[in-house]
Amino acid sequence: MAYINNIKTFVRIFELGSLSAAARDQRTSPAVVSSRLAQLEDHLGIRLFLRTTRRLQPTEQGRIFYDGAGRVLEAIADAEAAVADVSRMPRGTLSVAAPFSVGRRFIAPEVPDFQKSYPLVEVRLRMSDRHVDLVTEGLDVAFVLGALEDSTLRQRVIADCQRILCAAPTYIARRGNPRDGETLMRDRHDCLILRFPGAREFQWTLMTSDGLARFAIAGPFDSDDGDVLTAWALDGHGIVLKPVFEIADHLREGRLVPVATATPPASAPVACIYAHRRHQDPKTRLFIDFMAVRIKRAIERSIAGIQLPR
Repeated sequence: MAYINNIKTFVRIFELGSLSAAARDQRTSPAVVSSRLAQLEDHLGIRLFLRTTRRLQPTEQGRIFYDGAGRVLEAIADAEAAVADVSRMPRGTLSVAAPFSVGRRFIAPEVPDFQKSYPLVEVRLRMSDRHVDLVTEGLDVAFVLGALEDSTLRQRVIADCQRILCAAPTYIARRGNPRDGETLMRDRHDCLILRFPGAREFQWTLMTSDGLARFAIAGPFDSDDGDVLTAWALDGHGIVLKPVFEIADHLREGRLVPVATATPPASAPVACIYAHRRHQDPKTRLFIDFMAVRIKRAIERSIAGIQLPR
């Protein structure tokens, strides 16, 4: 078992590019990760990485071993999944990612119930509004809000979510209620932008009489946390684009008001993405099935009774 753990550690070092990142991923210390790598190199009699003060560079032998190690770990995972499927007792660690809005509202509250049903499965939930990479981050499944871009992954759509442009009454009283996307740009309205490191410009895709169109927008504030944008909007700092389920209570109570209703945003699916092989693992398949029903039901409940402009 120690040898398999050493191989797993090597694979994560290779994929993440550093001992410290692999240590965080495996919930251990850099010293333990370094020791496992040293044991593996001693066993193989080769150097798997060239170490400098700034980075780890895989050797040619390291690249060859990574290809074989990946196949070995996949074979072990497939064998464990087959046994678990037959025994009806899935086990192991399940790494899950979700945006804050979906993770906090729909997934986190249901994880304890899933774990009661499948007590041998350990769920690791990571939440972030940024784009995640299933391979480099070692994820079994990621829940997303929006269209799938990577065609090598599988997608299961859970619900189609209406989105809305809205602002606080205090902002509208100060700047007016723009009719459409053209007015947003012409009058230079303050737009609250969900932006991540490296992004240089931003556009909102809105429905026009001629179909979907992109509108370049700008504003004084941006953040990589959608809940921060909601708080700024509530304080009257600008216009925000949101899934209706996120702000349903604010709409009901009048704390946020629809704007630019002549060009509403396109809807966006809540979906889960996974590599095809991952879905063969019964714990992944069961988790997706379990959450899909509950997420769809929770979204429907959250927006019940809200009348959206057409």
